[in-house]
Amino acid sequence: MTVLEASRISPETVAEHGLSPEEYDRLLHALGREPNLVELGIFSVMWSEHCSYKSSRFHLKKLPTEAPWVICGPGENAGIIDIGDGDAAIFKMESHNHPSYIEPYQGAATGVGGILRDVFTMGARPIANMNALRFGRPDHPKMRHLIAGVVHGIGGYGNCVGVPTVGGEVNFDTAYDGNILVNAMTVGVAKTDKIFYSAATGIGNPIVYVGSKTGRDGIHGATMASADFDENSDEKRPTVQVGDPFTEKLLIEACLELMATDAIVAIQDMGAAGLTSSSVEMASKGGAGIRLDMNKVPCREEGMTPYEMMLSESQERMLMVLKPGREPEAEAIFRKWELDFAVIGEVTDTGHMVLEFDGEVVCDIPLGPLADEAPCYERPYISQDEYKAWAGIKPLENVPESTDIAADLLKLMASPNLASRRWIWEQYDSQVGADTVQRPGGDAAVVRVHGTKKALAITTDCTPRYVYADPVEGGKQAVAETYRNLCAVGAKPLAITNCLNFGNPQRPEIMAQLVGALQGMGEACRALDYPIVSGNVSLYNESKATGGGSAILPTPAIGGVGLLEDWEKSATIAFKAEGEHIILIGHSDSHSGQSLWLDVCHGRREGSPPPVDLDAERRAGECIRGLIADGLVTAVHDCADGGAGVAIAEMALAGNIGMSMTVVPQIPNPGAILFGEDQGRYVVTTSDPDRVRALANDANLFAVPIGTTGGDALTFDLMDRGGPQSVTLSQLRVAHEGTFPKLMGADAALA
Repeated sequence: MTVLEASRISPETVAEHGLSPEEYDRLLHALGREPNLVELGIFSVMWSEHCSYKSSRFHLKKLPTEAPWVICGPGENAGIIDIGDGDAAIFKMESHNHPSYIEPYQGAATGVGGILRDVFTMGARPIANMNALRFGRPDHPKMRHLIAGVVHGIGGYGNCVGVPTVGGEVNFDTAYDGNILVNAMTVGVAKTDKIFYSAATGIGNPIVYVGSKTGRDGIHGATMASADFDENSDEKRPTVQVGDPFTEKLLIEACLELMATDAIVAIQDMGAAGLTSSSVEMASKGGAGIRLDMNKVPCREEGMTPYEMMLSESQERMLMVLKPGREPEAEAIFRKWELDFAVIGEVTDTGHMVLEFDGEVVCDIPLGPLADEAPCYERPYISQDEYKAWAGIKPLENVPESTDIAADLLKLMASPNLASRRWIWEQYDSQVGADTVQRPGGDAAVVRVHGTKKALAITTDCTPRYVYADPVEGGKQAVAETYRNLCAVGAKPLAITNCLNFGNPQRPEIMAQLVGALQGMGEACRALDYPIVSGNVSLYNESKATGGGSAILPTPAIGGVGLLEDWEKSATIAFKAEGEHIILIGHSDSHSGQSLWLDVCHGRREGSPPPVDLDAERRAGECIRGLIADGLVTAVHDCADGGAGVAIAEMALAGNIGMSMTVVPQIPNPGAILFGEDQGRYVVTTSDPDRVRALANDANLFAVPIGTTGGDALTFDLMDRGGPQSVTLSQLRVAHEGTFPKLMGADAALA
């Protein structure tokens, strides 16, 4: 009996590998016989949700992915856009949610390492890292441990590898108590004539393994990431990979050095599913076959089997196809950088993956069923009207009256979702590389393209409570918010990446969230000429441990990238001088539904999210970019969570300059108008208010003077409804910056 005629695979073994009975029948049909354990393992990871996108591929195809400046859209390791002068920006966002809940430090660290490899494998030098984090309620007994571990993991990896972490977002909600989200984004820059792809071509070309040795860490990581959590989650700890940022730094430099030659035909990092996914993807994209000699795979542990080698997710590893005869040159480079190098196989014309070990064929699988022909489901989903009835969002009636603006502002600024993230971002090195123009704390990070006047603006954003209340409108808003963030620093938005974090797609209400959010995202991207060039889908973000299959809030995190032709003209949020005019651009309608003001100050999460007028968004963004380019505004901040009132407070704190405002009697509810979350709005300061208002009016935008800068307090004169009330900058700063150190307690000392 040969290895390929091994003993029967039991139904229990199939179930342990995450395959349904129907999928196993499909496997049998594809293979024409029963698999052995190696083959079953390979099918299980390639058909996992994490690798195959089997529940989302049908709907992802509907998204806009093209524009004249898009060089490469979804399908490769990362998206690529042309930024002029022979330069390209390469970027992507990915999730490491499940590993980070199980082992927060290594889960977050290896998430950073993995997204870095996705970018530099295409020939780019990484120039910036971002992240989007979601945690459960701050008083949850496990949350402080999770926050500390994730933050230290992101900082520990990014700081050591020498890539600045320049921004991100952090939010809290009880829906994430049992399943936190850790989404990592990397942006790199390459020359347009030095971009590398993953398609393996050239029959007989050598396949080369480089980087770290293979160990037993991370086996079944992709399968684990494709299932929800239960009370036994901690038992999955061995599936979490272990990262080494110093080795990653060596790998970056070695790969870029070899890329400066013409020796590489194709290159792919070993991410989820490790050697399996990298080899399958390279061969299938090239329409070729692949043969690997498993005895030649560098291993750091004794007695590793082909099953373990193929499914290991050990970090800091790459797979390459080289031109024949270039092996000695490549080996010399990797040995110089003290990295492993081994020729482990060759490209074939069989269309099969063939693995050999100890002189026997231990795997022989046609590549089609593993990749392009993997299962693709159009899961059932309920209509958006049915979904809203299921979600049970109460209509907003009787908007609360509020005239104690100072008290509301202090409460909002100290709340976990608005408090200063300084405790977090000061643990990240945001300056390494000396090209960071704007570091965390503003609307978007700004990083120079080294040696030029150009800069890339980068942001991440999403408002999950909006998406939960109305998936379509929430999907629109997530895209529009990143568009606004980029415009607020003066950058032209060019493209987005995304990380689609949702619950169990086999629940029709969860699929309704995903389908609705994608619809809204697609509408926004088309209207704003802002295509999607890369992304990641993370499903099954649920935890039975929290009771009854509790799903996260639907969280389609968006990472946006824009271009500044001159980084010195970028705008910031800080008030610059006393006596300047504060102008609110964009229509205000006191929209309080799903606002933080309604939630934090009144304990109500009701109503529909604010509608997004995409035409007005585009007009406002173009107007703001023009005002910045012409030097007519001295500070710019978009209005988001907490509305115009919070935006003004953040501008005042950033500049350490106060302001005064008169709230006229014609405004019926000062709290709602100041803290409502109407979309498409910006607060600007200027010394030429007439010119700014005229240009805004020319763009068919409302532009209203709302105050002047000056003093050491924020003063709101409510006239006949209580007169002036103030909150000093020092009071505001204590409330705003004290929340995280207090929350983290002893862990704050680790900063």
